[in-house]
Amino acid sequence: MEYRNSPWFKIALLIIFLGFFSTIAGYYVDWLWFKSLALQSVFSTTLLNSIGLVTLVFILSGLFIWFNLHLTNRHKSSEPVAEEIPPEGEGRVFRSPDLLEWLKLIQGANTKWAFIVLSIVGAYMVSGALGDKWLTVQQFFNRVLFGIADPVFGMDIGFYFFNLSFYRFVYGILMGLLVLTLVLVGGIYFLKASTDFILDWDTPSFAKNHMAALLAAIFVLKAWDYRLKSFDILFSSHGVIYGATYADIFARLLAYKVLIFMALLLAVLIGANFYTKKFRWIIYGIGAWLVVAIIMGGIYPFVIQKFVVQPNEFNKEKPYIEAGIKFTQMAYELDEVDEREFKIDYKLNLDAIKDNHETINNIRLWDWEPLLDTYKSLQELRPYYVFNDVDIDRYVIDGRYRQVMLAAREMEQENLSSQAKTWINQRLMFTHGYGVVMSPVTEIAQEGFPLFFMKDIPPQFATDIKISRPEIYFGERTDTYVIVSTNQQEFDYPMGEINMYTTYQGDNGIKIQSWPRRLMLSWVLQDYKMLFSSDITNSSQVLMNRNILDRVKKIAPYLGYDADPYLVISSDGRLFWMMDGYTYSDRYPYSQPYDRNGNNYVRNAVKVVCDAYSGQMVFYVADSADPLIQTYQKIFPELYKPISEMPEDIRKHVRYPEDLLSIQADIYRSYHMSDPGVFYNKEDQWIIPSELIAGQEQQIDPYYIIMRLPGETDAEYILMLPYTPSGRPNMIAWMCARMDGLNYGKKLVFRFPKQETVYGPMQIESRINQDTEISRQLTLWNQKGSQVRRGNLVIIPINNSILYIEPLYLQAEASQMPELKRIIAAYGNKVVMEETLDKALTSIFGTGQTGVVPTAPSAPAGTGIQQLTQQARQYYDQAMESLKSGDWTGYGENLEKLNNAIKDLEALTR
Repeated sequence: MEYRNSPWFKIALLIIFLGFFSTIAGYYVDWLWFKSLALQSVFSTTLLNSIGLVTLVFILSGLFIWFNLHLTNRHKSSEPVAEEIPPEGEGRVFRSPDLLEWLKLIQGANTKWAFIVLSIVGAYMVSGALGDKWLTVQQFFNRVLFGIADPVFGMDIGFYFFNLSFYRFVYGILMGLLVLTLVLVGGIYFLKASTDFILDWDTPSFAKNHMAALLAAIFVLKAWDYRLKSFDILFSSHGVIYGATYADIFARLLAYKVLIFMALLLAVLIGANFYTKKFRWIIYGIGAWLVVAIIMGGIYPFVIQKFVVQPNEFNKEKPYIEAGIKFTQMAYELDEVDEREFKIDYKLNLDAIKDNHETINNIRLWDWEPLLDTYKSLQELRPYYVFNDVDIDRYVIDGRYRQVMLAAREMEQENLSSQAKTWINQRLMFTHGYGVVMSPVTEIAQEGFPLFFMKDIPPQFATDIKISRPEIYFGERTDTYVIVSTNQQEFDYPMGEINMYTTYQGDNGIKIQSWPRRLMLSWVLQDYKMLFSSDITNSSQVLMNRNILDRVKKIAPYLGYDADPYLVISSDGRLFWMMDGYTYSDRYPYSQPYDRNGNNYVRNAVKVVCDAYSGQMVFYVADSADPLIQTYQKIFPELYKPISEMPEDIRKHVRYPEDLLSIQADIYRSYHMSDPGVFYNKEDQWIIPSELIAGQEQQIDPYYIIMRLPGETDAEYILMLPYTPSGRPNMIAWMCARMDGLNYGKKLVFRFPKQETVYGPMQIESRINQDTEISRQLTLWNQKGSQVRRGNLVIIPINNSILYIEPLYLQAEASQMPELKRIIAAYGNKVVMEETLDKALTSIFGTGQTGVVPTAPSAPAGTGIQQLTQQARQYYDQAMESLKSGDWTGYGENLEKLNNAIKDLEALTR
């Protein structure tokens, strides 16, 4: 065959081969990656189910299309088709020469292969649209009941999560297949068309009966679609509450029942046409169906809403409002909220302050944004190190329960100088970050900088919390792959004028082992240098997908993840990342959605722990009562472990997620009103208040705090958020989530008596602005070229009183290093600004010991002036090295850093 010698044929074969090789290589490398984590079962379950479903749908669709195409051969035209234009006035069909060419492709010897090709293409179109629907199928076959029935149809909630989604998937496949088959069959009949087929619809023929049968099947399927849509009224947004309301029940549901009857009647009418031979009846029936759909689907519900519901809205909608409140509370676990009264008395005194010393000593004075700037200025130490963000957690430190802030020092290869951005440096040498910075939330050094519990390289420790494995190979900024265990030693950390080196000791990477595997890895990673590097041996390992969020999403993409993983130090000094995983859905009846995607159910069902050194991950089930996670456990039995298996030293650092409480608190603003009448009139609507940040109003985020809750004897770690009434600035309540020990996950709401006025955040901000002494000092600082940054306003309930604390930072315009200079405290009608928290509390409550940990003396060596001096020297040396090597870009960058360090020194010594 001559075409085999054609260069185009060879190019096509090469493209097909490369595509096939790329696919196989990609799957193989993915399998190696999952195998390195001992999660081969997750990969095989995903791959086999995906391929199995696509294959099954492809085969069944192909057979169905082929069978129907084969049936078209039974159609016999009653007259020959004119190949020339017939005389004017003669009612015959003329086929153009272009159509004749197409007709030749499906006639005679070509018929068999033409039908096979069309069947394959059609089956590919149907099966190619499946995507990740294998999970929908597996959820259906592994479904778990909720044990709660909806108030309209009496179906278990699990029906809407699992069954309905599966039925919708099946409907979509069948409808797409039927419509595609009808189009293909109709096209072939059109190519073979005769006068009776085109012009005389009352004349019976096999072709018309065949197409009528397919059309009847489509209308039967459409009737099923209407049945499925009738369940969707439980997710209606037309009424006073999310979910089915009066018009949905008595108009839209009735409309679906009528349309089901009409669709089935049409299917029967089309089927009866085999005997009646009245094709026009089909046209009339379809027209009637469209008219009924418009009237019953749109006009009738509008009339019911306008003339029946609106004149008597509350009475008509009351039972549905009750259902909406009940089911929304259950969807967000707000039915478990323990509401208590907070009796305000403003009798706080110095003795009470001392009695609550654990709360006072853990008031968060450092906000994460200014602290991050300070960490970067004082502790990044080298251009290639970076702090991504600051985490907050609690530890028992030197026998005391302390709240601390900490940040991981990660490697940022992009910050290497242009001369240093070689393949060896980026792939083999600069492989990991190093160490952690930790400081208490309340204490400050005299310079206005944080007091470090942990700092520097190599790590220096000021408490009994220490780290034994400071290398960070997996983190929030590790977006590139690296190759370890090579002949090239890895850069570990700088030590003065020299560098220290190390070799990776883990075994959780993808091992090279052989040249074919190296070829596969090189192809997938698009790195040809890996093939030829003599530093890489069969014992070398590839660490890929090192970004911790990318890792968890690759393993369990069906979960939602908190955007802020946090670092945990274990009892033996190892570093771990903790991530919160969520199950979520938009299929909870009568539940108000919390986002634009319509999701109205969420659970913090999973806690993921990732070793920062080895990358090993464990998925722990944190909410075993969640039916969604129970379903995933059945699908992936080897992936999930009970949280009881989490090591105790790690489990002590499990936090209630900010994102989850933000969602719950936002929903609770309206859905704390359990009385349908109060809810309907919005009599007690709440809002989440704002505070002033950088001169702009910004909604308060939930914040962690160690405090003794009213009625409790011990201080504990909680996450809290205040509420104010809608349209009024005073505080009405505050919500908190507990997280220590057996109290984890319990939510409390403390309501203030309505007859008492409790200042809200913006009222306190206004009082601060109106204080003449504070205002004068702020103006003076701003006039001297410094920028005043007001921190987060922290609301602290103590006994039966409320204390307000706001830190104030001062930052020179040319500096990137904020200093914590003042503490503003407010209580009752008093507002004061002092240099320390101790002085502020003394100013409000009188003289004496407040129990506050005193401000630290001058920072020890390595902090403040001395450390900035060392940094300036390092930047100068690096600038000189860049100058010698001709790296003008690096020279300019280091001069700029040197200039900033000098300005920071000036700010310290002014």
